[in-house]
Amino acid sequence: MASVGLILLAAGSSSRLGEPKQNLLYEGQPLLQRAIQTALASSCEQVLVLLGSNAEAFQASLNDLPVQTIFNPDWQEGMASSIRQGILALNDLAPDIDGAIIMVCDQPFVTTALLNDMVEQKRLHGHGIIACSYQDTLGTPALFDKQFFPELLALQIQEGAKKLLFRHAEVVTPIDFPLGTFDIDTPQDYEALQQHRFGE
Repeated sequence: MASVGLILLAAGSSSRLGEPKQNLLYEGQPLLQRAIQTALASSCEQVLVLLGSNAEAFQASLNDLPVQTIFNPDWQEGMASSIRQGILALNDLAPDIDGAIIMVCDQPFVTTALLNDMVEQKRLHGHGIIACSYQDTLGTPALFDKQFFPELLALQIQEGAKKLLFRHAEVVTPIDFPLGTFDIDTPQDYEALQQHRFGE
């Protein structure tokens, strides 16, 4: 039976937003806490949270949660550095893990059911990569078989895991997630979330 870990990326500085997106409230809960609770309720066996910018502001609220918190000292280099740190830590914590879901904290409509569906697809069919499909593209959350860990470790600067989705398109299994198109990068995005004008 396949075992899957989850790496939650939450190290960025939210420069376009002007304030830490991890602390933005949706339905009365900070986005980071919401993402962590969603991940913990899933069938993933390890949940790692990558922190960087403003890490001290978030750490205290995570101390009582059953997650592994990883500080990325190179967070300013971009997303690739957090992915590398997450994969290295996951390999250390769970060397027998079969795959990892890469997830971000600013997609508020990710559900535990979606994550479980990805894990189940992996267990049933052994897919190499399972990625969410929205707005004519593929993206996070995305599950990568362990065979792709070396390529995730080789990502550079601002490269994200999406690069692998195109490089290995022939082994990618898509899962429909229409609301995946909605993430929060700007004040306008957050306003739309609060007014439920996403997807327009």
